[in-house]
Amino acid sequence: MSKYNVGVADTTFARVDMGAMAINEIENTTSKINLIRYTVPGMKDLPVACKILFDKYDCEMCIALGMPGPDEKDKVCAHEASQGIIMCQLMSGKHIIECFVHEDEAETPEGLIKVCDNRAREHAQNVIKLLFEKDWLQKNAGKGLRQGHPDAGPIKS
Repeated sequence: MSKYNVGVADTTFARVDMGAMAINEIENTTSKINLIRYTVPGMKDLPVACKILFDKYDCEMCIALGMPGPDEKDKVCAHEASQGIIMCQLMSGKHIIECFVHEDEAETPEGLIKVCDNRAREHAQNVIKLLFEKDWLQKNAGKGLRQGHPDAGPIKS
């Protein structure tokens, strides 16, 4: 049985090791994925990290994990990184699951770690679902599922 190569791109700028959380989740869920981690300094380096993971390491998809700071300039950098990630997806024709946690999403360090852990693990599960359980995603379309926070649920008419 051959394994899918999946890239895990993360940063040293992040204050929580979300890459390790995502790796742990995937390794504890399936043995059908070969993980390749590529760590870069900051969020704006994530698109090229994913491109390298696709081109050099033949990854089927990537998860890109970043933690923008609380300042406006950090939010701008996150937006720029997100645009680069989108461009990389379009250039490669492959999915990159973007997993960003903004530092101002929680009021305490413990709360922030909880958001990071939940979002990294749930997005890691999304990688698995995209590879092996596309039907599950289709069945759950429009259900208001969230990563890092409680599900919002569907809007009912």
